[in-house]
Amino acid sequence: MRLGRRRSPAPDLSQIAHAALRGAIASMAMTGMRVVTVSLGLVDQAPPQQLAGESRGTRRALVELAHWGFGAAAAAGFGALPRSWRERPWTGPVYGLAIWTGFEAAAPLLGLPHAEQVDVTQRLAIAADHALYGFVLDETRRAARA
Repeated sequence: MRLGRRRSPAPDLSQIAHAALRGAIASMAMTGMRVVTVSLGLVDQAPPQQLAGESRGTRRALVELAHWGFGAAAAAGFGALPRSWRERPWTGPVYGLAIWTGFEAAAPLLGLPHAEQVDVTQRLAIAADHALYGFVLDETRRAARA
C-alpha cells in the first residue's frame, strides 16, 4: 500500500442491496426510454423482447420483470465497487455503457437480429438508454445521501 493513500472500506450489504433497488428503478427508466425510441422508429425491437421473441400479456410482463431483475443484479455489482469509484459523477453512466458493451459482445452468441445489422442509430439509442440506466443508478444514490 502506498503511503498517504487510504483504501476505501469495502461496501456493506446494505449498500449493495440499496444499489440493487436503484438498479431496478433505473431499469424501469430504461423501459420508458425504450418505449419512446421504439415508437419513434429509432429501435426496431427492445433487447429484452429480442431475447424473448414476440410476447404479449403476461409473458411480456414477465420479460420486463426479468429485465428489471437483471438491472437490479447488475446494480448490486455497482454497489460493490469501491466507494472512491462510486463517488465519481461519471461512474454510473460509464457503468451503464460497460453493461451495453457486454450486451453488444453477447448479441451474436445469443442470435439476436440486431447483431447482424449495422444500424448506428439503433445502437446509439440502446447505448443512450444504458447511459441513462447508469445515470439514474448513480443519481438516486446521491439523492439518498442529500
